Amino acid sequence: MVNLLPHPRKRLGQHFLIDPNLLRKIVGLADIQSSDSVCEIGPGGGALTGLLCQTAKQVLALEVDPRMVVFLKTDLAEHVNLEIQEQDALRYGFEDLPEGTIVVANLPYNISTPILFRMLEAKSKIVRMVLTVQLEVAQRLVAKPSTKEYGVLSVMAQHLAEVTFGFKVSRKCFRPVPDVESGVVRLDLREGSSQKSEDLIHFQRIVRAAFSQRRKTLMNAFRSVNISDECLQQAQRDTDISLARRAETLSLEEFQYLSKALAPF
Repeated sequence: MVNLLPHPRKRLGQHFLIDPNLLRKIVGLADIQSSDSVCEIGPGGGALTGLLCQTAKQVLALEVDPRMVVFLKTDLAEHVNLEIQEQDALRYGFEDLPEGTIVVANLPYNISTPILFRMLEAKSKIVRMVLTVQLEVAQRLVAKPSTKEYGVLSVMAQHLAEVTFGFKVSRKCFRPVPDVESGVVRLDLREGSSQKSEDLIHFQRIVRAAFSQRRKTLMNAFRSVNISDECLQQAQRDTDISLARRAETLSLEEFQYLSKALAPF
């Protein structure tokens, strides 16, 4: 009996990678060793999953669509190092992954950013991520200051990881063909980060406040979230960062200095 691949569901943002050369490039970019544990999000038809199983010690595939779970458990039954779970990545506890896990994912475009933030928060367990995302998101992840793509996502991702752009992905590499181009990015989580969760939350608050009104100066943007002028003036003196600047002109290091200076906030 032929195990038929279920039809992709538009509401789940399902676009399956089918190009074998691209799949090999993704596995190569992930730099997976035979002793590694891999977590794949959204295995789809399992084409990438099979390659991961040939390379890694253990593969955990998280799939939200119960039809795909049934299909994959049958179609990839020969891979004894594969565990398939019916899970929503927006709710999955990534902190329960084994230490040193490598994440490989073809993320649905409509929820790629919230999933990414959840994985970044599990930085103690994830060593590296190789993600296929909408090209616009990939460009934002690697963006530099004073560019239109540079924003909260750029700063937060680069604060927690070394982010590099891998390669573009043609729409023709997917079935069904999506309306947008894609890109593959690699995020190597920064080692030795001792930042407490409350410090990370504070840093994110500062970055979000800075970009909340991009056309305003930092001084006015921070005033709008009720940071006192006294605190702002002191931070300006302590860091030598002019708050007459706009958020998109600050480097990652300047955001880090500013966050520490505004720590009482």
